[in-house]
Amino acid sequence: MDYAMITKLDKAKRYAKERERFKINSLKCSVDGSNGPHIVEYHDGNWKCDCSFFQSRGRCSHTMSLEIILEDMVDIAYDQTDQP
Repeated sequence: MDYAMITKLDKAKRYAKERERFKINSLKCSVDGSNGPHIVEYHDGNWKCDCSFFQSRGRCSHTMSLEIILEDMVDIAYDQTDQP
């Protein structure tokens, strides 16, 4: 590996530890749920999941688990029961 690449790798490791540098704008992934895989998407602060619970409630364990994993990198979805 050349010197320039070593320098970039060191910088990447430093950035990875500084999570506040990252803000996710768009994401699509598969979550292996207990009833099979589900496709979860995030775009500009809005979550979407193909599971039936999300369809009726607008939140689900799949989207909430990603909010936990991606803490401070995505906007947290709030429903009216979360509001004071």
